[in-house]
Amino acid sequence: MIRALFASLLFLFACSPPDTAAQSQTAPAPAGAQEAVFAGGCFWCMEHDMSAVPGVVEVMSGYTGGRNANPTYENHPGHYEAVRVRFDPAVISYRQLIDRYWQFTDPTDNGGQFCDRGSSYRPAIFVTPAQRTDAEASKAAVIADGRVNGRVITPILPLGAFTEAEDYHRNYAQRNPARYAAYRAACGRDRVLRQVWRR
Repeated sequence: MIRALFASLLFLFACSPPDTAAQSQTAPAPAGAQEAVFAGGCFWCMEHDMSAVPGVVEVMSGYTGGRNANPTYENHPGHYEAVRVRFDPAVISYRQLIDRYWQFTDPTDNGGQFCDRGSSYRPAIFVTPAQRTDAEASKAAVIADGRVNGRVITPILPLGAFTEAEDYHRNYAQRNPARYAAYRAACGRDRVLRQVWRR
């Protein structure tokens, strides 16, 4: 009974469209800004965490890695929930950004992330050919460091089309702080991160 109630509350927080009256505002990206694409479970959480990294100028939720030409929240088979991160390389390099990304995910879980289960919520790093060397080096460093409590299985995949998520998913944590905080706490994201990263 308690488990069913918990699942119902998570569904309510995760699936109910929020108040869309407040629109997101994004500062223009600086000249020379670069992009990176990451998946790490619920894109609300990835958007929230990546936005706090110094040098990041924009984070956009969306879908990638699947074959559906027009994925939506209701119909994105094979796609990952992901974020496109625009960053200023004068402040943070791509390699440094990847090194931060790992800390926001459970790289040992390929069945989803935290309470969000299924293929849409798997972690992955999506790379251009020029980004692959840095991504592979970062992954190797995480494995060699030995801080992860388990086997690091997050894949590094070729970057394909990225489709922006529906408006009500964008800047979710900023526009709906109470709902977001309740969802994140109920999902146990921070507790699992402490366990996985031996914090």
